[in-house]
Amino acid sequence: MVDWNLAVATATRLVRPGPEVSRDEARAVVAELRRHAKSSEEHVRSFTGMGTEETHDTPVLVVDRAGWIRANVAGFREVLKPLLEKMKDRRAGGPGGAVLGAVGGKVTGVELGMLLSFLASRVLGQYETFAPATRDLPAGENGGGRLLLVAPNIVHVERELDVDPHDFRLWVCLHEETHRTQFSSVPWLRDHLESEIQGFLGETDVDPMTVLERIREAAQSLAGGRPDAEEDDGGRSFVDLVQTPAQREILARLTAVMSLLEGHADYVMDGVGPGVVPSVGEIREKFKERRQRGASRLDQALRKLLGLDAKLRQYRDGERFVRAVVDEVGMDGFNRVWTSPNTLPTKAEIAKPADWVARVHRRAE
Repeated sequence: MVDWNLAVATATRLVRPGPEVSRDEARAVVAELRRHAKSSEEHVRSFTGMGTEETHDTPVLVVDRAGWIRANVAGFREVLKPLLEKMKDRRAGGPGGAVLGAVGGKVTGVELGMLLSFLASRVLGQYETFAPATRDLPAGENGGGRLLLVAPNIVHVERELDVDPHDFRLWVCLHEETHRTQFSSVPWLRDHLESEIQGFLGETDVDPMTVLERIREAAQSLAGGRPDAEEDDGGRSFVDLVQTPAQREILARLTAVMSLLEGHADYVMDGVGPGVVPSVGEIREKFKERRQRGASRLDQALRKLLGLDAKLRQYRDGERFVRAVVDEVGMDGFNRVWTSPNTLPTKAEIAKPADWVARVHRRAE
């Protein structure tokens, strides 16, 4: 269904070059990001009260854009394996299934590569929850999880915003280290997310050509073929493949969890920042303006097709939830959210934090 090697080759070939830096400058950036990632561990633990030094068994990797591409393709292969096997079996039963599969796999590989080349220049950091170990990108001791810091993208944004580079690099590391702390300190979280995702994929019953068409829509927008996609009701994100009530329920739970994780990371980043990042106020304001400023019509179209607008809402809504809960019951009271899957907020509770406080804290009393 997908030629993964072709996807990597295509994305690597098409991705834009990073900012110009000398070899010595590049080495200095990598070394500083590693130092900041290490120092962020203690800052995040102290602020959140989560985890210990022994719980951090996942690696921190500073990568370039090509490294980010390889890592994400490996993660996609792992997570999507059940769905793709299901689609493969379905196609094999049709006329010309083998030929269509071979051709479709290459087409999809090229188009997926085009999308990854677009994203590879935008991601500053990422905690890969389900990362399989590869030769050049090791995973954690539990077989999954690693923190990626994309050095050229961090340098690009710090220059674009015209902020202190050393402060900005630490600020980014604080956000990403919070994600690493979440998963390393909450043993059940990874398995819970994996179970939800696999449950969602297991419910999927779509024609393979529908999936290919969604990828094609996004790829055509990337190539400039549909500059009006953001105004077209037919231009849908991949999450719009949801068809069953069961999938809608799972997606609502996943949305709530992702809002929690992203909002918590933003809250911690802003909470720790004033004490260790001298220019955090300037960085936060400029970064917020950058998020809100938007981009070209092409960028807006891709954001809609890929569901990136939803991710931006997760940062905002999740941060409001965390802030409201901490203001009401303190950090220890908020940390009850990590007790079990039953104490995670629902999508409705993300919007109404008082309801979560009433449910969880009344039950605890």
